[in-house]
Amino acid sequence: MKLTGLNYRHLYFFWVVAKEGSITQAAERLGLAIQTISTQLGLLEQSIGKSLFAPQGRRLVLTEAGRIALRYADQIFLLGEQMQDALADSEIGRTMRLTVGLSDSLPKLIASRVLQAALQLPEKIKLVCYEDRFETLLGDLSVHKLDVVLADRPVQSGTTLRVFSHLLGESDIMLFGLPPLAKKFGPGFPDSLNGAPLLLPTRNNAIRGRIDHWFETHNLRPDVVGEFDDNALLNTFGRNGMGLFPAPSALIKDVEAQFGAMPVGELQNVHEQFYAISNERKIKHPAVDAILSAIHG
Repeated sequence: MKLTGLNYRHLYFFWVVAKEGSITQAAERLGLAIQTISTQLGLLEQSIGKSLFAPQGRRLVLTEAGRIALRYADQIFLLGEQMQDALADSEIGRTMRLTVGLSDSLPKLIASRVLQAALQLPEKIKLVCYEDRFETLLGDLSVHKLDVVLADRPVQSGTTLRVFSHLLGESDIMLFGLPPLAKKFGPGFPDSLNGAPLLLPTRNNAIRGRIDHWFETHNLRPDVVGEFDDNALLNTFGRNGMGLFPAPSALIKDVEAQFGAMPVGELQNVHEQFYAISNERKIKHPAVDAILSAIHG
């Protein structure tokens, strides 16, 4: 049964020609006759009703339709290569693969703790983690490139993506700093924060608005000396003593051990939430199910 009018063999020839810049070079790469490739390109253009190339001297250049087609072809054949690599994995059949997207604003220590539950399963787990922006990860999740996304925010209602948020938990937020900073700004907290050097997430981070509101409520004016998209980079500058930095209170021991930082004070009523986001309302991947069961069980 024919499911689509698109011939992927024709599309592959188009992709190679676009990469090589000419039919002659594409024919050499593929080991085919120039006429064969030219005919296949003509059939592809006929099927979609648009010209994909325009001649420019001895080379072919992409038309606007060709540029659009190339973007999709890049994704299609990249996924094909990834599929081949995954199926060629010698461990396949003996391991369970868990592909996780980590929001760049999520504390990595929290992610590590959450994923520990999956690693405790009796089956051998191959954990593959990708870090990116929240919106990019949701797109990858929706096309099943990821099994789950861990983030500091839920999916907004009204999205057209069929993805679902599962609350993992929440933690109070504290300010931390290296001992010299903690000793200087800890006494008299929170009034001591006026003028204190502060490292914060950028404003597209879910927790930033709550922290700003807390400072406004307490009529405090710290000196924001750095803003960071990436939570790990923020912590790195905090470890270097550039300023005080926020982190979940649940991680006090980890922050002290990894960054040598001390708690300065708690931002009362400021909470950070953590979510697992999946393709299904009911989790079907055993490793993801183990994560949720450990959290809620």
